[in-house]
Amino acid sequence: MANNNNDSNNRSEYFEDRAGTDEARYHVVPHDEEGWAVKEEGKDDPVYTAGSKSDAVEEAKQRAKDSGTMAYIHSEHGQIEEQDNYTDE
Repeated sequence: MANNNNDSNNRSEYFEDRAGTDEARYHVVPHDEEGWAVKEEGKDDPVYTAGSKSDAVEEAKQRAKDSGTMAYIHSEHGQIEEQDNYTDE
């Protein structure tokens, strides 16, 4: 049980360390208020919200491309469905 807690803490610290840096990645996730949100790793508040998943995906991919990082597209249940890597462009 302690390992799961340590893994969770390490993962949180990892995301927090990347927040606001060139390494921060963008995630498209379900959002209670707007439908879909784009979140930057390590930040609680979305950087973009949309009524449709396709709009959120387009925004996340553009932000990732502009930043030279990655975009992760999640299902409505939270699983990663797709990832796009723009680190080599």
